[in-house]
Amino acid sequence: MQKLVKLLLPVAMTLTLAACGSGMPVALPDDPNNEPAATAPVDDDNQSAGEVELPSTTPDVPAVGLSEREQILKLYNHLDPSRLVPTKGLEEAVLYFHKNKSSLKNQKVISVLDFSQSSTKKRWYFIDIKTGSVWNVHVSHGKGSDANHDGFAEKFSNVSGSNASSLGFYKTAETYQGSNGYSLRLDGLSSTNSNARPRAIVVHGADYVQDQAVIQGRSWGCPAVSQANRDKVINLIKGGSLIYAYK
Repeated sequence: MQKLVKLLLPVAMTLTLAACGSGMPVALPDDPNNEPAATAPVDDDNQSAGEVELPSTTPDVPAVGLSEREQILKLYNHLDPSRLVPTKGLEEAVLYFHKNKSSLKNQKVISVLDFSQSSTKKRWYFIDIKTGSVWNVHVSHGKGSDANHDGFAEKFSNVSGSNASSLGFYKTAETYQGSNGYSLRLDGLSSTNSNARPRAIVVHGADYVQDQAVIQGRSWGCPAVSQANRDKVINLIKGGSLIYAYK
């Protein structure tokens, strides 16, 4: 069955892209799989963590006073000289990074994923902490976040089986070879994404994500990138770097 899906996927993409000429919205096909409702560890209330809907729209941004905030941000004035990264996302990522550097092994890069943007945009930004340079790519969001497949993520969840993306701060972890090939595990650092690992929310490459301004295919919650960008993205951020996904 998986071989058949892989054979049919390029054909579906060709037909979908051809629809552009007829005025129809261009949207790539989705991940053919769905997120399983995984059995999660039992919490103190004797309920599965996968059955409890945790906060979904307010990541745990560090609380700092105005004066301290200004002092911290001044230390990172060199970041993003071309002003590609949305200001809100960059500033909140920088504040979290600065306050939690001791727990982040890979301090060479931080990344910001702006879910307020359409998936037609290069909305995942990678910021080099030393040089300040920025590289950005297209990235998917979950089926459960975009019910009508219009390219905009509207709903977010921390629950297994939701097929939705989760907002919040993540720390990248180990790489592995899985059903999607070379992949990168993520650990959620916020109450909004604490189930990332048990949900198997990982960074991986996908044929339903392309490096062009079209509506990307939807994953089951993973931030999937194009196969062409997969290795570069994973090798850049693996081993304990910070990701901030927000809307």
